[in-house]
Amino acid sequence: MTTARHSAHPAASTDIVIIGGGFTGAAVALHVSRLVPDAQVTVIEPRPFLGGGLAYDDADPAHRINVPASRMTLFPGDGDHFARWINANDAIARDPEAKAADGNIYPRRQIFGQYAWSYVQPLVVSGRVRHITARATSISKHHSYWQIATDSAPAIQARIVVLATSHPPPEPPAQLVPLTGTRQLIPDALRLGALAGIAPDASVVIIGTGLTMADVVATLDAGGHRGQITALSRRGLRSRGHPAKPSEPFGLFVQPRPPTTVELLRTVRAAIRRAETEGLTWHCVLDAVRGQAQKFWPDLALAERSRIVRHLRPFWDVHRFRIAPQVEAVLDRRIADGTLKIVAASLKSASATPSLQLTAISRRSGETLTYFPDYVIVTTGPAHASIVSTQPHLQSLANGGWITADALRLGIACDMQCRALGQDAKPSEGLFVAGPLARAAFGELMGLPQVSEHALRVAEAVEGVFSGIRSRLTA
Repeated sequence: MTTARHSAHPAASTDIVIIGGGFTGAAVALHVSRLVPDAQVTVIEPRPFLGGGLAYDDADPAHRINVPASRMTLFPGDGDHFARWINANDAIARDPEAKAADGNIYPRRQIFGQYAWSYVQPLVVSGRVRHITARATSISKHHSYWQIATDSAPAIQARIVVLATSHPPPEPPAQLVPLTGTRQLIPDALRLGALAGIAPDASVVIIGTGLTMADVVATLDAGGHRGQITALSRRGLRSRGHPAKPSEPFGLFVQPRPPTTVELLRTVRAAIRRAETEGLTWHCVLDAVRGQAQKFWPDLALAERSRIVRHLRPFWDVHRFRIAPQVEAVLDRRIADGTLKIVAASLKSASATPSLQLTAISRRSGETLTYFPDYVIVTTGPAHASIVSTQPHLQSLANGGWITADALRLGIACDMQCRALGQDAKPSEGLFVAGPLARAAFGELMGLPQVSEHALRVAEAVEGVFSGIRSRLTA
């Protein structure tokens, strides 16, 4: 581990710094401020408000939350808190399409960001939570303090740091390197205004067929686009929809002995068959797996975790992360009228001269498919596998030996107390990992309900460490 020497100009001090002020960081700040009301909490986040982040600081009216509002909450144990907030604030008064045919509410994503901010804002206004509008650029250890440098504010030091950086930009496939720098390649579809220049009749190839692809199609469609869209992924799997009739989770997946990947898959399939005999769908079985995953996942051998990530994750993602019915209807309509095709194929090559050309290998026939689109849009999801090397503040921690990428390449290695593990595999004192970057340790940690629960878990761990520090200082 590398401990830096003191600067000639000591940084301003605070008790706890949270890096990242999206939903995860805002939720941790909220819970810490309630658990440790006398602690000084600082959040470093470049956006002007906390709680939105990449997912919920989204002004696109075509983008909706992907689960019913009745299952989203800042407060674990109070599942319909967000739904009650919507009613109390008449938050969907100008959005009649938010209510689906089954009566469930799927508001625009920005509404959830506003909900989160409504509970964190009073803490910021009162000074209990300080918001530094900047990006963290480096983090180093100075004896018992972490020192954080930013791109636009003075350095700050704290005894505890929570890493709540969640979603880096996607990393375009290597085959698209020849298109780098061209206007036809859109490497980050979620960047503000990224799709604005696409003409209504333009032909588009989308790399990826998951939730982000669905958002892109919904945005283009809402903007009047009627050109041909082809979405490519190796398996050609699109996100599934919600059940017509909701039901309670079905099945038991926590076993006395940790299962192998094959055994787990057999258990899930058997549960689906039993559910079907009772008139239920696969949805309730996957809901049970999701709800129990953080109990059985830590007991799985690393080799089994690796097999699950490598072989089953694509299938899990499209069944677990379901699509809002309003967006699903857009995809179904475009597929029916022939302007959207979802193709199972592996990207082979790309060239920009004399005109844009892509080739791919069909998964089913093995034939070479050739496309001449006007635009190529990357929707392969956040590049979590390389986040340590692409985010300067995380790279600085790695250089100091304080963190390391996890073995599954899902984020940052940590233990079950949410403590970051250094290159010596030991916990780095006072350094925590919150949210999706802790997936390798906890398993299911991408859906909002699990992220909300994990934020509280991190806050409780921070409370314990902070209480210990305070006891030592006052002894």
